[in-house]
Amino acid sequence: MKLKLNVVQSLFFVITFLLSTLSQAAPALWSAEKNGVTSYLFGTVHVGDTSMNGLPDQVQEAIKQSKYTVVELDMSNLSPLDIQRKLANFVASTEVKSLQEALSPAVYKQLKNYFTKRGINIELFRGQPAWMVMLTIIQLEYQKAGYSEKFGIDKQVIAHAKQLNKSIKPLETFEQQLSMFREVAKMSDEMMGQTLSQMEDAKTFINDMITAWKTGDEARLNKYYHLSFDDTAYARLAEKTLLKDRNHAWVKSLSSAMGKESHFIAVGALHLPLEHGLITLLKEQGFTIKRI
Repeated sequence: MKLKLNVVQSLFFVITFLLSTLSQAAPALWSAEKNGVTSYLFGTVHVGDTSMNGLPDQVQEAIKQSKYTVVELDMSNLSPLDIQRKLANFVASTEVKSLQEALSPAVYKQLKNYFTKRGINIELFRGQPAWMVMLTIIQLEYQKAGYSEKFGIDKQVIAHAKQLNKSIKPLETFEQQLSMFREVAKMSDEMMGQTLSQMEDAKTFINDMITAWKTGDEARLNKYYHLSFDDTAYARLAEKTLLKDRNHAWVKSLSSAMGKESHFIAVGALHLPLEHGLITLLKEQGFTIKRI
């Protein structure tokens, strides 16, 4: 079933949905120097349109100057069949509640109405965990708005690095990312309700967010951050799981190597700023960080 299989792609989409930001007037590229070794931090988005095809010259040069290229996840060597098997094995290894069990009657009705308006039978998702259904919704809305992972910046970074025969270092495995979404789905009702609420005017929302990324409108993008990570219990769980915990784990694994050899690090752009962002955490490890 095409709809079910394509849900894997939305693993990239959802992080863009939650974690896209920039500052100043161009894609965020930073240098991180320690012990005379310079590495680079690049804030990315995981989906795009044709206008986003092609990396900026300074980004290409930074990849060229670095020994390693670091990304959140590298699935370029996995076939569609490999991905399907991994996904199926992961889902089979966990207890999956039906949507009617995982969601309150009110949210289930809202979800059913969402699919009905789009000519989709909710029964297609029988046996799927709520987090997979959430990712499908986000994927559908990005596709409808004209965006796909084909032009995602991370995918372009990996392709360019491979052209230069650079070693690729993924920060996470496919299974780790699946576990991350399973974790936020501990609050399935809140997760689904918030997703459906944010999708009410999805095209305007998505276009505005991507335009803000292209133009480097920090204030507008910060607004979307605060909309996604407000003071609700679910938002705090999502922020901790999708952002804070990962940032601390990444710095722990990277900081020693970055002090010895140059790394080009491309991650979702909201992983860079704020108190628990990579910029602050690397500064605490003795790196000098500068915007390029």
